Amino acid sequence: MRQLVRFTSLVAAGLLLLVASTARSFACPFCSAPSQTMAEQVAQADGVCLVEWTGGTQPSDQDPGKSTYEILQIVKAPKDSLAKGDRVTLARYRASKKGDLFLLMGTRSGKGNSIEWGSPTEVSESSFNYVAQAPTPEVPAQKRLLYFVKFLEFPDQLVANDAYAEFANAPYKDIAAMASHLPHKKIRQWLVQPETAQPRLGLYGMMLGLCGDDADAKVLAEKISEKSADFRIGIDGMISGYLLLTGSNGLEHIDEWKFKDRKVAFSETYSAMMGLRFMWQYASGRIPNERLMQSMRILLERPELADLVIADLARWNDWSVQERLMKIYGEGEYNIPSIKRAIIRYMLTSTQAKPSAVDKPAHDVNNQYVERGKKYIELLRKRDPKTVKEAERFFFVN
Repeated sequence: MRQLVRFTSLVAAGLLLLVASTARSFACPFCSAPSQTMAEQVAQADGVCLVEWTGGTQPSDQDPGKSTYEILQIVKAPKDSLAKGDRVTLARYRASKKGDLFLLMGTRSGKGNSIEWGSPTEVSESSFNYVAQAPTPEVPAQKRLLYFVKFLEFPDQLVANDAYAEFANAPYKDIAAMASHLPHKKIRQWLVQPETAQPRLGLYGMMLGLCGDDADAKVLAEKISEKSADFRIGIDGMISGYLLLTGSNGLEHIDEWKFKDRKVAFSETYSAMMGLRFMWQYASGRIPNERLMQSMRILLERPELADLVIADLARWNDWSVQERLMKIYGEGEYNIPSIKRAIIRYMLTSTQAKPSAVDKPAHDVNNQYVERGKKYIELLRKRDPKTVKEAERFFFVN
């Protein structure tokens, strides 16, 4: 039953987002799955125009109807292929009224300059100007993001969503590089105003951590420390932003708010785990590695998280819990196949151990962990040969 609850919680906590993030590990770690931006679509198109709906033929039983548009402005097109005032007729009737504006994009068809148009996108003058003036994907990332950051909460949703997509697709290092140009007062306001779309909160929390101050840290602390049994989208990014601002001192509070209290919702604790992973991978040195390991070890007291925690400690080359893991192997709430396999893989990895950053002297300590890991693997092989064989079957060291 515990495993069923844990599985349901993982899904609710955004495991699918984690998978998406892994597949796009160089993009923003707290944004939703990437999508093709308008700038990317324009770059791939051969023809891009602003058009006005002028009329159409409504559909009949066997005919989808037609819609006709007049070209008002040309962003790009093959030479001598289009002119302002030309009419474009597309199959399929679209219920509109004269004066409605659309963005039309298409690609060359055949050897000539004729264009096969895609579906029109309804736009306003402001959203068309946003698209027409947007920097191309070839422009350096920091310069591009300086343009898009101005539109993150733009009233036109097409614009705001596209600007968010640009940040969702951007590597963390490029967002961090423009930290001094981020509008931290606006970002703080976006975090607290209820009308902000929830999928953006993780990005805004992380951004506030890059550009904020002590007052911003207090805002994040208030949001993070709230008691909530519901899954809160973006709390992982807020925790990471808070840790960027507060370092080890802030991690003491995260330990108390999310790790030591067993009554905290699984999704909240898991989001805090994501914060530890973020600090390890993206903000190296802001919090010492040993301090991050210390917080992660606390979660070994949570059987519902143990297999994930053990895998993280192995990736971090933290071999200090070898004896502890042997003691809990197969005991009580830890007597779960996923936990046992995680412990076995941890021991297997330790036999190829690299010394952690805090080990001194590294060579002697490394040998100690390797030999101990080998000894424990042999003990487990005798004690539980079936599970060891299962764990070894798909074992590899990153």
